[in-house]
Amino acid sequence: MTPNILFYIIIAIIIINFVVDKVLDALNAKHYNDKLPQDLKDVYDEAEYKKSQNYKATNYKFGLLTSTFSIVLTLGFLFFDGFEFVDNIARSYTENTILIALIFFGIIMIGSDILTTPFSYYSTFVIEEKFGFNKTTKKTFFLDKLKGWLMMAIVGGGILALIIWFYQLTKTQFWLYAWALVAVFILFMNMFYAKLIVPIFNKQTPLETGNLRDKISEYAQTVGFKLDKIFVIDGSKRSTKANAYFSGFGSEKRVTLYDTLINDLDDDEIVAVLAHEVGHYKKKHIIFNLFTSIMLTGIMLYVLSLFISNPILSNALGVETPSFHIGLIAFGLFYSPISEITGLIMNLFSRKFEYQADDYAKNTYKAEPLITSLKKLSKNSLSNLTPHPAYVFMHYSHPTLLERITNLRK
Repeated sequence: MTPNILFYIIIAIIIINFVVDKVLDALNAKHYNDKLPQDLKDVYDEAEYKKSQNYKATNYKFGLLTSTFSIVLTLGFLFFDGFEFVDNIARSYTENTILIALIFFGIIMIGSDILTTPFSYYSTFVIEEKFGFNKTTKKTFFLDKLKGWLMMAIVGGGILALIIWFYQLTKTQFWLYAWALVAVFILFMNMFYAKLIVPIFNKQTPLETGNLRDKISEYAQTVGFKLDKIFVIDGSKRSTKANAYFSGFGSEKRVTLYDTLINDLDDDEIVAVLAHEVGHYKKKHIIFNLFTSIMLTGIMLYVLSLFISNPILSNALGVETPSFHIGLIAFGLFYSPISEITGLIMNLFSRKFEYQADDYAKNTYKAEPLITSLKKLSKNSLSNLTPHPAYVFMHYSHPTLLERITNLRK
């Protein structure tokens, strides 16, 4: 295969992926005005349903604009040898292979983020503001950007530097060392993300003693789930949307509740939501997802090791001097259809796991408060209650609200 053929295969992959996504988006948009099923008529009244339709339509149109901008930018970068231009800039500063790669990715990542920041700004301060979701200040918005860049430079740059170093030392065997590094990183992040990373962006405080904490502790005790660390996060700092999640293992196991969740739901509903999360833990879904993520990473790195030494990858992107970092970009573009397939399979498992976690909550606590909590959370986020089945199949990690309610009432 010549570099020219590989180049056009990459172009075809990008365009086909874009077209498929836009077709699915259009199919989904046709369902925005569907009548609500009988079981969901108490979620929205007429005015709220109209508001949810407007919110979905606004995001759909905005999504068309941002995705079109993104593909035009990507294709322009490819056709006008943008990667070679950035590679030459990086090489003008140093001859060290690792530093060249770090400068290269730094320019690409920060440049891309700067170009897309106006869209992100508009989404936050115009669309989310218009529909009553945004609580982010402009100061917080830009501080988050700077913190994100810093995290990317330290964590992403450190991992990339080590992977390239492994490649220089071991060539085709580098994937084993890279896999071990990434596996350790994934495990570490699962253990300590809430403790080390979240505080950089949000304030976490222990849940105060009182009726809610007593109910959570009482439920946890009845199912043999030791839970001492219960935290509240200031999610309202950025949005009115609510969430809750478990993180960590063993002594680092903790539950984090958004303050918006506590404000939106009553105590029984919050316990029901946590019972669902406990179900994920008890059913080993977290371990399955962790193990699968590590295995898929290993497979990807192994396939990368088979091709990364071939100069065709760099040449396909118009770069004459073969290098690991250019090959990595080309491989990422070439590998994306496989990532789409694995993502699709993981979504199938995820939807199955959601049913299992719902069943666990229903059997160990109560179904009705979980149903009412799901309805409230859907209403408060103006979520789409009648999505197109094809869109659900391709993109949803959770069953639809109607599917979950039907299952909980069995």
